[in-house]
Amino acid sequence: QVQLVESGGGLVQAGGSLRLSCAASGRTFSRYNMGWFRQAPGKEREFVGAITWIGSSTYYADSVKGRFTISRDSAKNTLYLQMNSLKLEDTAVYYCAASDMTWASKISDYAYWGQGTQVTVSS
Repeated sequence: QVQLVESGGGLVQAGGSLRLSCAASGRTFSRYNMGWFRQAPGKEREFVGAITWIGSSTYYADSVKGRFTISRDSAKNTLYLQMNSLKLEDTAVYYCAASDMTWASKISDYAYWGQGTQVTVSS
């Protein structure tokens, strides 16, 4: 079992930045591929990006590529999502998730989920 708790969400103006954190506890955090998803009102949950546990390689959805950066600190059992140049369409509840599959990008690939943190981008 892995327990995940997101934090760092809030209200930010368009063009601004925000950093989300995901604190993990339970089974060895460093052995999991970690991902971020988001869900906007009335829309399906979508993949944002992820980081592998071997080599800490990252991959992103096209919609956030070049603006968002995922990193992990295994010593602190924490995952991060640095969001820059935020747009109105980035408004959503952001979730972190853990997977034992490499290059996981589907919801069904992830076994463990946090409760989510709200990010609202205003004009």
